[in-house]
Amino acid sequence: MYWLKWDLNLKIRLIGDSLFNMLFWMYFPFMTLYFSGIFGKSVASMLMAVPPLIGIFASLLGGFLSDRFGRRPPMLAGYLIQSLMFGIFAMSTNHWVDYAAYIGIGLGGSIFSPASSAMVADVTAEKDRRLVFATFVTGRNIGAVFGPALGSIFFIHHRTELLWACTVVTLLYFLMILWKIRETMPPRPREQGKRGGISLLLKEQFTNYGVIFKDKAFAIYIAAGILVTIAFMQLDMYLATYVKEYVPAQPLLSIGDWTYTLSGTDVFGWMLGINGLLFVVGVLPVTKLFEHTSDRNVFIISSVLFGTGMFLIGLTTHIWLLFLFIIIMTIGEISRSPVTESFVSKYAPADARGQYMGASNLQYSLGRFLAPMTVLLSSWLGPVQVFGIILLCTLLSAVLYIVLFRIIPQDAPDTNAKLNA
Repeated sequence: MYWLKWDLNLKIRLIGDSLFNMLFWMYFPFMTLYFSGIFGKSVASMLMAVPPLIGIFASLLGGFLSDRFGRRPPMLAGYLIQSLMFGIFAMSTNHWVDYAAYIGIGLGGSIFSPASSAMVADVTAEKDRRLVFATFVTGRNIGAVFGPALGSIFFIHHRTELLWACTVVTLLYFLMILWKIRETMPPRPREQGKRGGISLLLKEQFTNYGVIFKDKAFAIYIAAGILVTIAFMQLDMYLATYVKEYVPAQPLLSIGDWTYTLSGTDVFGWMLGINGLLFVVGVLPVTKLFEHTSDRNVFIISSVLFGTGMFLIGLTTHIWLLFLFIIIMTIGEISRSPVTESFVSKYAPADARGQYMGASNLQYSLGRFLAPMTVLLSSWLGPVQVFGIILLCTLLSAVLYIVLFRIIPQDAPDTNAKLNA
């Protein structure tokens, strides 16, 4: 499915999301350093734990609103909130206002995300969803590769101008959604379109999510995703610690008397670069490679490849073997990315798609929350043991995916009927 033939909604969204993610990665990696310099490391570490927790509830709210009122309202609300918060951040002279604005930016993004994913599924045929989601992943990761390098210049030396640029871009994106993006939510039964007060809406939200979280198959999917996310997050956590502490400086290339040597920190930078580059150039080819592979097998292959690659890294300090193993684990990581949203969009009833997308985000939020435990364990365990725990997480996730796909054909719940009851 060539992107020129896509629905106009998707074309606008791809351009807007890619541009915003470039700006996002120009400021996001530096926020912990920014607040650490202001409040100190201990206070900043506690402050930075708050936005992900708020994001859990905001994502659930965004999913509910997208199924209750349509995809456009939470998307518009999300970007309007972000634009206002970026503007406040840019004008602020108070560090606590900066922090409140930062929380607001994350809040707007979490409200936007489930409706955004649901809209992609609404306007895309099931057979094309993996490739479409893969294209969006590629757009996002272009920003993740180039954004931090640009941010090291603009955030450090021109922070106010960068924040104003984010304000303008998010406001323009809001206006494009308002002007050009059409509503895609499937028609709802008449009785579900009735209005109610805030208390009734909250009751409806809790009832609907209660049904989703009682869904045995979906609960297994979330549990497997949490284990996988714990492993994926080690790229920025224990892997960084391992490479910097155990990998010695060594030559990358030697030609005659000339030698190009990398320190442990340099090696880690190269590994991140390889991971980021493969995400940009490899998502679409890998998605095409697994185009006719079932979701079940992609999930299992992804978990096994990533866990194996990560464990093998813990067995060596040789620079070229480290690069080879980072390639193996990255292939496992990128093969999964487009399939997750595609799977949820197929599994969820059409009129509950946003809520399932919001609930699905729990695997990432909870996985990120639990991921730092490996750094804590490394105080008592050696690298092989810690990497063994990471491998165990991925293998357990593979087992859960096997269980999940044994349940779905026989016990797939009529969630649509339950939510409409």
